[in-house]
Amino acid sequence: MSTLKNHVQLIGNVGQDPQITNLESGKKVARFSLATNEFYKNDKGEKVQNTEWYSIVAWGKTAEIIEKYAGKGKEIGISGKLKSRSYDDKDGVKRYVTEVEANEILLLGIKNGDNSAE
Repeated sequence: MSTLKNHVQLIGNVGQDPQITNLESGKKVARFSLATNEFYKNDKGEKVQNTEWYSIVAWGKTAEIIEKYAGKGKEIGISGKLKSRSYDDKDGVKRYVTEVEANEILLLGIKNGDNSAE
């Protein structure tokens, strides 16, 4: 059961092309948003779509895979954990952020031979 603590799995679509940063150590970090959609019928029987947005960060090899294959609109699955941090913005105001730190990625919706990021 210890593997279930702080474990997140999401399947969704990449919101924008990932922002890739090459650190001085040679390590890569990828940051992007992921949208998940939920559909249900309201009281009137109408189909309703609810979209949730998540901030995703990935490091190292996972970031390299994201850089190469996970462009805007691509459907992917990620597995990772929630991480919270704070920082001071340019006006000196403390901001708090909760992100999903992805340590595994599953590329979905890619047809045979289609490895492009478009």
